[in-house]
Amino acid sequence: MSWGTELWDQFDNLEKHTQWGIDILEKYIKFVKERTEIEVSYAKQLRNLSKKYQPKKNSKEEEEYRYTACKAFLSTLNEMNDYAGQHEVVSENLTSQILAGLARYVQELKQERKSHFHDGRKAQQHIETCWKQLESSKRRFERDCKEADRAQQYFEKMDADINVTKADVEKARQQAQVRHQMAEDSKADYSSILQKFNHEQREYYHTHIPHIFQKIQEMEERRIVRLGESMKTYAEVDRQVIPIIGKCLDGIVKAAECIDEKTDSQLVIEAYKSGFEPPGDIEFEDYTQPMKRTVSENSLSNSRGEGKAEPKFGGKPKGKLWPFIKKNKSPKQQKEPLSHRFNEFMTSKPKIHCFRSLKRGLSLKLGAAPEDFSNLPPEQRRKKLQQKVDELNKEIQKEMDQREAITKMKDVYLKNPQMGDPASLDHKLTEVIQNIDKLRLEAQKFEAWLAEVEGRLPARGEQRRQSGLYDAQPAPTVNNCAQARESPDGSYTEEQSQESEVKVLATDFDDEFDDEEPLPAIGTCKALYTFDGQNEGTISVVEGETLYVIEEDKGDGWTRIRRNEDEEGYVPTSYVEVYLDKNAKGAKTYI
Repeated sequence: MSWGTELWDQFDNLEKHTQWGIDILEKYIKFVKERTEIEVSYAKQLRNLSKKYQPKKNSKEEEEYRYTACKAFLSTLNEMNDYAGQHEVVSENLTSQILAGLARYVQELKQERKSHFHDGRKAQQHIETCWKQLESSKRRFERDCKEADRAQQYFEKMDADINVTKADVEKARQQAQVRHQMAEDSKADYSSILQKFNHEQREYYHTHIPHIFQKIQEMEERRIVRLGESMKTYAEVDRQVIPIIGKCLDGIVKAAECIDEKTDSQLVIEAYKSGFEPPGDIEFEDYTQPMKRTVSENSLSNSRGEGKAEPKFGGKPKGKLWPFIKKNKSPKQQKEPLSHRFNEFMTSKPKIHCFRSLKRGLSLKLGAAPEDFSNLPPEQRRKKLQQKVDELNKEIQKEMDQREAITKMKDVYLKNPQMGDPASLDHKLTEVIQNIDKLRLEAQKFEAWLAEVEGRLPARGEQRRQSGLYDAQPAPTVNNCAQARESPDGSYTEEQSQESEVKVLATDFDDEFDDEEPLPAIGTCKALYTFDGQNEGTISVVEGETLYVIEEDKGDGWTRIRRNEDEEGYVPTSYVEVYLDKNAKGAKTYI
């Protein structure tokens, strides 16, 4: 099966067919290009969608994502972000593996096709020229033969006429001979040109055209193979991302399976639990005896008996009014029906257990929230105080790390004066110590409030320790408990006891590192430059060397590294590139 033998006379149709093949290839390139644009647009829309529904930082939405259902939704958004990334990968692979190669191949194909058909046209022009020469010689031979016949007939006519002179007959005979000679010459020329044309024609139809058409056929077959390979690549590009897309979908399923309705229900309890006990039963109101109501020990109201119940907040032993029922000032005033009072009780918000809380609640509405969160219910107040204590502890730890780094830098300056002036760090060190003292005072104050809420006020001089944060350092004591007392007319006033002065004794800082146990490696580092490490406490490194990191830069510009069991020391942080292990204790993640 060869185009040269089967399609020897279809030059024009082959030219049209090959141009159609190139058009098909360009159409496929355009299709893939539009597919890449769709993938990029789709990925962008997915990322925008995921970003749109991400919780905003420091907003109420961020607090909602502690619920397992919201966490699953957040995981879904993150997985969709990764899902969008795979569509971007598809677009990039289609561009690099198909579009770039096919675009170059189309240009090469056009040049090759142009060359082959140029050779074909050249062969056609040559055979056409030979044909014209053959036709010209044939017409000349035909003309000469006709002229020779006419000359012969004229000679015979003159020879038969007795009236014609002998000279005229001889002239006619000679003319006939010349014409016959010319016919013979034209015949020989025609025969020669005919043989040449037949040879050229055989070469054209059996050698030149088959060879050219064979090249065109091979070119077209290569185009078809290349198109098929591109289609396979097109499918493989999608197939390569299917496992990762499957992992994204598996991540969504796994997040959905982690949804726990019981956990969410418990979180709702923790979020809105007030800590109050439900009110007790209301006793029968006998108009012949004073009204009595029994309430639970931890309810919103205190008993109204005279001197029978001790006040909860240290006030005088006088009963407090029921917070949801107005005091009857006139004995002749008609009492409300019991159902009305019960409705009033059920619709009231049991959040104010004394006038002290009422005062703070009004202050909160006016924009001045109390520092001790006393406007909140007990359980919510406890959570806020605990959260505040944890935040202060983190700030204290941060300041202590900074103090340790400055102390370490100062020690390095003392040992190596050429690196810096130790006295220049005294102001910064004093400022950090003052910050630590202020934060400790603040933390102790909130701890005292937290102990008050939890019902376990510490004894005088007792100190609470949070996660071993203040070991070997005396904690200041704070006496900041407010007492509420009742005025003679039944209203409440607030009396604040004077705060005792708190003194924090600064402790000496021990920076002895020789007796410490070997620190575990928290990552590795690669030396960017060579460091001699001639000073005490430093270690020399060579550019490109890999070592273990055992202590991060604390802000002093030095990183502690180890080469082996016996060789460790400090190098400038700018001289190494650190790779921290995310699973190492104390390691921080850098993005």
